[in-house]
Amino acid sequence: MSIKNEPVNTPEKATAGPLSADQIEAFNQDGYLLLENALNPEQLAALTKQFEAWVALSREYTEPFGTTLDGRPRFDVEPGHTKENPALRRIASPIEISDDYLAVMRNNSAIDALTQLYSLNLKFHHCKINSKLPGAATKVKYHQDFPFEPHSNDNLATVLFFLDEVTLQNGPLEVVPGSHRGQLHSLWHDGVFTGAIAEEAELQARAKAIACAGKAGSACIMHTRLLHGSAPNLSDQPRTLFIACYSAEDAYPLSPNPLPTNYAGEIVAGKLTNRVRAVNYEMELPEVPTGASFFSQQESVEAN
Repeated sequence: MSIKNEPVNTPEKATAGPLSADQIEAFNQDGYLLLENALNPEQLAALTKQFEAWVALSREYTEPFGTTLDGRPRFDVEPGHTKENPALRRIASPIEISDDYLAVMRNNSAIDALTQLYSLNLKFHHCKINSKLPGAATKVKYHQDFPFEPHSNDNLATVLFFLDEVTLQNGPLEVVPGSHRGQLHSLWHDGVFTGAIAEEAELQARAKAIACAGKAGSACIMHTRLLHGSAPNLSDQPRTLFIACYSAEDAYPLSPNPLPTNYAGEIVAGKLTNRVRAVNYEMELPEVPTGASFFSQQESVEAN
């Protein structure tokens, strides 16, 4: 299965913004870009303080808790989570319960960068927090985001804001440069939606992957079709990411939002044109999630 790389009616892009011509070329070639100082010090401090409060709250629970719009747990804890050693690993749609996260989702330099990379007109799709506290065992198997969030075109980007310094030891994002220009991998295997590519494909991906490290406040802008994963945090330092997905305004979703939110579809740059742009591709639709996070999908398959 493949997708054409030449979009129909290419959207107008901003001519000015935080990115240089070399950075734009690097993103188009590699499918990702590290953006330093994507969060200002005040934003970083506010997000970090709020997350620490949620970690403290998680100590009161022994299993996933809270409720999202679709009735699933908002806060996901990994197996082994305890009051003494909390392992809060996922918060779904934090913008619905935090004004600070909502403000950052709407206003950050990554949005300005995306107007140069994708379109003057951008909208929000979904967001979450993924965290690996010291000693956390959670790992992320290799996958592409697009099969989780199919749209009429692939001008979608996942922006990962670093709330902690990301090092080579604390479970950094691992990406396969240029893989966004290759095939769309299936996440279905033997009739089961695994949330991961086939084992053989993952072995090949790992051999080409590089780690994305950076200072707190940085962000990695990642094309929706880029192959990526991450290893467990084996250090004594946390690795927490606020992850927001944005799309070109003329990209229309073809499946239910994996993290439903009242803010889905909100215009964050430019304007509403009421137009749809479609490109030619073929792939399976994703399974609608029922658990607290896709970590449980990957783990259930691994356990079997």
